[in-house]
Amino acid sequence: MDHLPPEHADIVIVGGGVIGWSVAYWLKKMQTKKKAYNVLVVERDTTYSHASTVLSAGGIRQQFSRPENIQMSLFGAHFLRNINEYLGILNEDPVDVQFNPSGYLFLSSEKGAEILEENYRVQREQGAKVALLSPEQLKKKFPWINTQDVALASYGLENEGWFDPWLLLSALRRKALSMGVLHCHGEVTGFNYVTQEMVTSDGDPVNFRRIHEVIVQAQNSLETQPVECMAVVNAAGAWSSKVAEMIGIGCGSPGTFQEFKLPVEPRKRYIYMFHCPNGPGLDCPLLIDSSGAYFRREGLGGNYIGGLSPLEEEEPDHSNLDVDHEYFQQKVWPLLAYRVPVFESLKVKSSWAGYYDYNTYDQNGVIGTHPLVPNFYFACGFSGHGLQQAPAVGRAVAELLHNGQFTTLDLTSFDFQRFIFQQPILERNIV
Repeated sequence: MDHLPPEHADIVIVGGGVIGWSVAYWLKKMQTKKKAYNVLVVERDTTYSHASTVLSAGGIRQQFSRPENIQMSLFGAHFLRNINEYLGILNEDPVDVQFNPSGYLFLSSEKGAEILEENYRVQREQGAKVALLSPEQLKKKFPWINTQDVALASYGLENEGWFDPWLLLSALRRKALSMGVLHCHGEVTGFNYVTQEMVTSDGDPVNFRRIHEVIVQAQNSLETQPVECMAVVNAAGAWSSKVAEMIGIGCGSPGTFQEFKLPVEPRKRYIYMFHCPNGPGLDCPLLIDSSGAYFRREGLGGNYIGGLSPLEEEEPDHSNLDVDHEYFQQKVWPLLAYRVPVFESLKVKSSWAGYYDYNTYDQNGVIGTHPLVPNFYFACGFSGHGLQQAPAVGRAVAELLHNGQFTTLDLTSFDFQRFIFQQPILERNIV
């Protein structure tokens, strides 16, 4: 029976990516003798071949417009810089996620300069170390940039750059397992729950549900095992909406709270690795062009990775992770070569695709419980920011489970109810 999950766990986390393992780690870190948890992480993709975490570009930045997003990434940078205080294990090698603090560089045209300035003011107020550069200052610092239509640039001076996503995921997983977290290779296929019907002041019936068992199908098997639990965390990334539907979220009648689905879906993003021997050197930041195209240095020797998020009407088929090489030739390369003229001679070496757990409503994460399923917690929908926000999100969800409220960062505005009451969170710096 070793291949089956345990019959009981206090908290079941659906999804073993960086968010799921971060929640598991923080739960064990917060537990006390009086309040200890059995935590189970269920992951279906044991090779992580389709996991958003390990297929990402690994960036971290504080250049957002929402104070909460800035604060989450500030804590993420602190976590990375002090990672062995958090994830170090006695008598094992120190953790090194290869954090490269080369900064982010946002370029703006005349049209977007005012917004860039407004974002800069918010970032500085929140404690982020960011500088605005004029076209002349930009050209002096990075002479390889074509500044012809750049009106303003924003440059991260500290705590921004990139790191190895796989090394962070592995370190979180290894530390959580050493603290007693349980791990199961399998897929959550449903929930057993009890329903309580109540009536509103207007006389409308409302069904509250409480999960008491998670149904887990063992890997490469038809066998299923119910896992009795007190709470469930939905950290299933791009597939978190399907997990929510298993408990009836988004499946109700029109005009009811149950009709509001979790607006998260997979979106495929291409990353291309290319070589340019005369390209930008060691001071190369992660550059976000005003066109949306981006690139960063990848190691040494003139290697880079880059890409471009497609327009809404050009979203590729996400049923597979095949790469469209013509997309680079027709869409990405012309933009990169215009901004960095030496990239005219670049050569693509390899490429891959990964998934965003894309929140179609406002491209921000969903953190907290569902109003009708009080023991079902969301930690999903980060739309490309989940990796850098994982330490803060894991801590926040663990605080909700442990204390019943946020105690460090107040992330109340990211809860599910914003979909019901039509209160989108505006974030201007989505890449």
